[in-house]
Amino acid sequence: MKIAVTSQNFRTITGHAGKTRRFLVYEDSEQGPQEVARLDLPKELAFHEFHGSGPHPVDGVDVLITAGCGEGFVRRLAGRGIRVIATGESDPLTAVRLVIAGQPLPPPAQDDHHHGVTIDGSSDR
Repeated sequence: MKIAVTSQNFRTITGHAGKTRRFLVYEDSEQGPQEVARLDLPKELAFHEFHGSGPHPVDGVDVLITAGCGEGFVRRLAGRGIRVIATGESDPLTAVRLVIAGQPLPPPAQDDHHHGVTIDGSSDR
């Protein structure tokens, strides 16, 4: 399983997933999750700006973990075969371990930017 985490500072899980340009990428291995890449994308490859149907550097991950996103972001990534999980967990490795173990993540902090998206990316509306 390959998991990307939105992390503008490469230390904590950050929100505003559509505008995020930095991602930590993990793969599950026999030794547990291992960080395999750090993506630092140009502005035009942030999903808010990227409107092409061609390949994107985040393609190929199974799950994307973020602190916050809108329903449009969830749908857009689902179209690319990526499941989005919004969480209040701030530590990337802890969140990745929980996802791999099939455990629930704490829900994201509530604010207007989350547009009613719940922890598993489904709408609460």
